[in-house]
Amino acid sequence: MKTYISLCLVSFIAFSACGQSKSPEKEVENEILSTANLPIQQTNVVKGMLQTGAEQTDKYLPLLKGKRIGMVVNPTSIIGSITSVDSLLKLGVNIQKIFGPEHGFRGDASAGVVVNDAIDVKTGIKAVSLYGKHSTPTTEDLADIDIMIFDIQDVGVRFYTYINTLQHVMEACATNNKELLILDRPNPNGYLIDGPILDLKYKSGIGVQPIPIAHGLTVGEYAQMLNGEGWLKDGVKCKITVIKNASYTHDMEYTLPVKPSPNLNTQQSILLYPTTCLFEGTYFNHGRGTLFPFTIVGAPYLKGKFNFSFTPKSIKGMSETPLFQDQICYGLDLRNYDTSILRKTKAINLAWILELYQASPKKEDFFNTKLSKEMGTIERLVGVADFRQQIIDGKSEKEIRASWQPGLSAYKTMRKKYLLYK
Repeated sequence: MKTYISLCLVSFIAFSACGQSKSPEKEVENEILSTANLPIQQTNVVKGMLQTGAEQTDKYLPLLKGKRIGMVVNPTSIIGSITSVDSLLKLGVNIQKIFGPEHGFRGDASAGVVVNDAIDVKTGIKAVSLYGKHSTPTTEDLADIDIMIFDIQDVGVRFYTYINTLQHVMEACATNNKELLILDRPNPNGYLIDGPILDLKYKSGIGVQPIPIAHGLTVGEYAQMLNGEGWLKDGVKCKITVIKNASYTHDMEYTLPVKPSPNLNTQQSILLYPTTCLFEGTYFNHGRGTLFPFTIVGAPYLKGKFNFSFTPKSIKGMSETPLFQDQICYGLDLRNYDTSILRKTKAINLAWILELYQASPKKEDFFNTKLSKEMGTIERLVGVADFRQQIIDGKSEKEIRASWQPGLSAYKTMRKKYLLYK
């Protein structure tokens, strides 16, 4: 009943927000409903067939017997409808510590907000934050750990920071001679391998390794790539065991049962994320401060050019200080965009950023992130130097994509070595 009520609430909010394009004053509904905890619809086209690594307890419980366990987890770490921490505790697993990535173990911290170490109220287990300056487990953190478990849902995109947490954990385990057990999960964007390869000149917290924007790997496969390509610090190798997903392929449509982070709160946002997150490198609001992040894009200075409008508000746990807060933004509504088109083209959609650049009366500020106060420049997000200039010069999507192909082709060949799912 709880899930049904929540989904009805989603439908009600979506209907209310659609009215904003005609009556912006109605956007007070955004503020009233801003604290709603929106789950992703709990359906899966392959329910009953696909099993995540975590769900196959019979394959890894024997590896944990008599061992002291550390778990890198967040709210996506579930077995059925129960967290994997709670599930394994009930099965008698000796969990010594919980390690949480960006957004924290319970997933209630906004993007970029540092989460402090704490004692988890529900379990009484120490929860160590791996986001911020303490991004890598220390020797002290691992002193009372025999095996680390990594069980986090990724979305298959280079600038989604959970794969960086994976790398830090692998490096710490390798340095301290600890085993790492990876409970693999499907990649909802697994069909997509696209974007330029990161130029390491733009290496940052939202891009660490020379991979494309959408890498087409599960966490388990990416861990094998980190080991195999010698990308871990000082070339160390981590001893890993991957519990594979059962009955999974990269082309499979997979609906996440839990939102992977506060601002990826719908399946639509997850599928659009490889494209719409690029707007974090522009002077546009991409839905932060609304209940529809990454599915709507706009700015106040586009008034008169687009009918759709929305007003970003401060939303605790999602976006406390969004760009253009309390200002009416005009732009694109992609909430009903047919994402099967992305699956057919197997490509990031550059048409939207090209369209908004052409429509913008503030072209000189389009990529000005000092104004937008977003997470990083367009170079750090896209990963190469020439994307900004290509847009300014009026290059077509076809021309821009052609510049990606040599590196992307080489990556696709290299990727084949690490696939667990053919």
